[in-house]
Amino acid sequence: MTRAPHAETLAAVRRDRRHGRARALRVSLVLAVLLLLVAAISLTLGAAAVAPADVLAALVGRADRLTSFVILELRLPRLIAGALVGACLGLSGALIQSMARNPLASPDIIGITAAASATGSIALVWFGITGLALSGIVLGGTLIAAALIYVLAWRRGVSGYRFVLIGIGIAAFCGGIVSYVLTRADLSDAQQALVWLTGSLNAVDPAALLVLGVGTTVLLPCALLVGRPLGALSLGDDLASGLGVRPERTRLLVVGTAVALAAIAVAVAGPVSFVAFLAAPIARGLVGRGSLALVPSALLGALILVVSDIAAQFAIPGVVLPVGVVTGIVGAPYLLWLLARTNRIGRGG
Repeated sequence: MTRAPHAETLAAVRRDRRHGRARALRVSLVLAVLLLLVAAISLTLGAAAVAPADVLAALVGRADRLTSFVILELRLPRLIAGALVGACLGLSGALIQSMARNPLASPDIIGITAAASATGSIALVWFGITGLALSGIVLGGTLIAAALIYVLAWRRGVSGYRFVLIGIGIAAFCGGIVSYVLTRADLSDAQQALVWLTGSLNAVDPAALLVLGVGTTVLLPCALLVGRPLGALSLGDDLASGLGVRPERTRLLVVGTAVALAAIAVAVAGPVSFVAFLAAPIARGLVGRGSLALVPSALLGALILVVSDIAAQFAIPGVVLPVGVVTGIVGAPYLLWLLARTNRIGRGG
């Protein structure tokens, strides 16, 4: 008598899982197509407008020298950097928010990107470090800051609220460090370090772009792997342990991977705000919680940043804004809405 209901329950669970995977695949395909379309449009825009046919010719090596230079040397590296930075930030936000079960637990809110900014500004302004060495130092400083946040938030486990509040304090402290470094720097050094205030794609370093490409290739599969138990972890530590998931080990792996993703993104573009904060909630709204939202979060992060960079370049004629200004304008109202909603319903999401 008990086997039939049990079998029906298992069959229903399997159907739900298949439906969720199919929905996540459809959403990912749509987002990938949108990203390709926006990327193609971005390559045609600029002071020297290039027709779509000429863009394609440049990509396959059949365009004239000037067109090839504009597309391959100027616009394509910026586009690749924007897409990869956005994907890293979107995926990092999805991992941390799912781990902490709090929509405010985003790398740019809890001090992860601020720590990368502080480390990068000190290394650049005070020690003149650039290129690959700068990327390595930024990654190391960010990992140290993340470990500090995790240790301070530990009280027989990590609470989402504690994690967020301590991270906000670390972000404020790191922001003060960046401001101090810039105010004490020479004018030329301060101009080079302005990227650590808002985030920008206006000067993409080839060496840093290489690090970003290699790091993304390695970390994206790692993120999908460590993110698989997030669905079980969202049920609580006791149930997750009963399902064979080791909660603290999973949290450490998730935080480490998310921090590495954020660090390599910030090393290239600076602290681009609100991309990680926006991408993950939108993805969860489209496909649901857990690991199914990871790939859509990465694609949404890339799409948000590429679209924002187009707006930063062409919204005001003759003025090229840092992309972080545009993402801040878009993301700040959502943060205010989320805080008002959280206060009204009395929970953190």
